[in-house]
Amino acid sequence: MTEKKVVIFIVEGPSDEAALGTIMKEYFASNEVQFVVVHGDITLKDYVSADNIIKKIKSQIEAVKNKYPYQWGDFIRIVHIVDMDGVYIPDEAVRAADVEAVRYFEDHIEAKNVLEIRARNKRKGEILYKLRTTGKIRGIPYQIYFNSCNLEHVLYGELKDFTDEEKEIRSDNFADLYEGRAEAFIEFISGLAVAVPGTYKDTWNYIEKNCNSLNRHSNMHLLFEQNGASSQLTAAAP
Repeated sequence: MTEKKVVIFIVEGPSDEAALGTIMKEYFASNEVQFVVVHGDITLKDYVSADNIIKKIKSQIEAVKNKYPYQWGDFIRIVHIVDMDGVYIPDEAVRAADVEAVRYFEDHIEAKNVLEIRARNKRKGEILYKLRTTGKIRGIPYQIYFNSCNLEHVLYGELKDFTDEEKEIRSDNFADLYEGRAEAFIEFISGLAVAVPGTYKDTWNYIEKNCNSLNRHSNMHLLFEQNGASSQLTAAAP
């Protein structure tokens, strides 16, 4: 077993790790921090369902365990960060349009195949509910935190389809901005411009309503609070 305990971060892409990695390693400096980059949204993979998602998460942790190697007892926390992608919006807010890729706006989604996106949202919503109500995976505390509509929207304040190159540049600049300044990042992510007030459960209940999963919201501030379970914020949700 390692001398330090291990905090696992599951993220969608390398730009997520680039933007958040140094911040998390500074904040959790008394532990080891390992990032698992899924290269996509694990909740949208063809082979994933609400029935097997926990098994798939376990396999991600198993890969880290075998790589270094760790023992299961070395892991003390699993932090999963996911984009919302408008998953909870009403079906009528998914509109048909002659577009190559899905386009996201703060009050609707445009897509060539409306039924496909509606089905995607339903399946992803079921998987997210399973994950947010799980609490532990193989005895390790697990919580999933959201960014809406996506991480770039929350961190940079723009809702657009960034290219991989743009994501890389933005994430590197963001990491440079907060290098050695984890507390400044916590202040930013806890601000009412993005943070949804309330408990972990409250924030998920909020993001499920109306078009909130397209608006600029996050509950990542909760991961810095004791047990990641409650919030100091008391103002109305933005």
